[in-house]
Amino acid sequence: MNPQSRGTAAGDVCWFHTGEGWGVEVGWRKRPAGQRTGSRNLLRRHVILCYLSVCSLQLTGVLDDCFCDIESIDVFNNFKIYPSIKKLTERDYFRYYRVNLKRPCPFWPDDGHCSIRDCHVEPCPEVRGQSSNSVSGLSDCEQAKELGAINSTLSNQSKEAFADWARHDDAQDHFCELDDETSPDAEYVDLLLNPERYTGYKGPSAWRVWNSIYEENCFKPRSVYRPLNPLAPSRGESRFVCRARLCLEKRVFYRLISGLHSSINIHLCAEYLLDEGWGKPVWGPNIQEFRQRFDPAETKGEGTRRLKNLYFLYLIELRALSKVAPYFERAFVNLYTGNAQEDGATKELLLQVFNETKAFPMHFDEKSMFAGNKMEAKTLKEEFRLHFKNISRIMDCVGCSKCRLWGKLQTQGLGTALKILFSEKEIKNLPEHSPSKGFQLTRQEIVALLNGFGRLSTSIHQLHSFRSLLKQKR
Repeated sequence: MNPQSRGTAAGDVCWFHTGEGWGVEVGWRKRPAGQRTGSRNLLRRHVILCYLSVCSLQLTGVLDDCFCDIESIDVFNNFKIYPSIKKLTERDYFRYYRVNLKRPCPFWPDDGHCSIRDCHVEPCPEVRGQSSNSVSGLSDCEQAKELGAINSTLSNQSKEAFADWARHDDAQDHFCELDDETSPDAEYVDLLLNPERYTGYKGPSAWRVWNSIYEENCFKPRSVYRPLNPLAPSRGESRFVCRARLCLEKRVFYRLISGLHSSINIHLCAEYLLDEGWGKPVWGPNIQEFRQRFDPAETKGEGTRRLKNLYFLYLIELRALSKVAPYFERAFVNLYTGNAQEDGATKELLLQVFNETKAFPMHFDEKSMFAGNKMEAKTLKEEFRLHFKNISRIMDCVGCSKCRLWGKLQTQGLGTALKILFSEKEIKNLPEHSPSKGFQLTRQEIVALLNGFGRLSTSIHQLHSFRSLLKQKR
């Protein structure tokens, strides 16, 4: 085994060949001043072995538009962030999300697809009827309805708590648009009872949503071709050559949307319906579905780019978390649920996550965006904002309720992250002992921000699992 070492900001990365493929050993560096980078005397916390020639993902190296390598993100996320963010999103404050799933699509009428017509949200009943013990033998449309329906079970105690939360939130100063969580049609949804996974929602109806996002709302040259089916590769590599000519801000916008799309697809592949026979359905990873979306051989090289955009999106939201930490570090800011002990423990865990994010050494530099001519930068920033706002409205066109729930949550989470990055001056000037009129976050923005980032963290963690499965399948 002949190792080749190189240093990264996160730690020493040692590549070696084992006869089966290339591997990478990553050590988080802790060395005395003056000690050379390549020293073997380092604190090795974790070892990641990924046989890249077997995985076929070719997912390695430095990301475009920033100075961070994928290996360091993997170590940081899988061993530091993922366990903490998973625990945090299971707390009561973060597990309930208020959302309006009944808002009609503002861009096109109902196309009559059965999963759109039948997959709807029911009012929160006291007791839900028992579902069928089996989903075998169902048509595609019936299966989409069965798997995509929202579990709206809420206890009386939870409903009383939500009313108390609303009274508490209404007493706070708000200086931003509250959007649909103030609608009478908005309902609290228990995210733990409605995990993001495969629902059977697919085909032209689903493709239409993503086509609208890419074709009408992403910055890109008009001549770029994108097929109706987002799983199909484009004609050649011209799309990426053209995209390189876009300014940084427009490239960033495209990569954020592509990264979000990739993350959602990873969740569906990792939580796929494997057994629909008698008894409780079995969910788990579907390797073929994953390869169809991300294997370079099946996507003409685009799968690797899609996954790199996921990592790029992760860095953007990670940066937002590190920047917004001062907002939550103020003593009077609490995560109110009515249980003082629970609220204190939740805030403590949240601050631990923030401390981890601030310690990451290779953050995306948001100051490189909108840094040119002031008038042009102002116009571009407003265009950036309006494009994203339009994408959030497209999520109301998703035909599957559960898909719409997670699409809206993750879109709002990303929107909140962008709001944070664009509010650096306001966050720096936050008053220590009173609410700020310059920057404020609502409960829904906070819940969406942390759950949205949690979904990205989960995606990167699941990628490691898929690498292992691909290795076993060789």
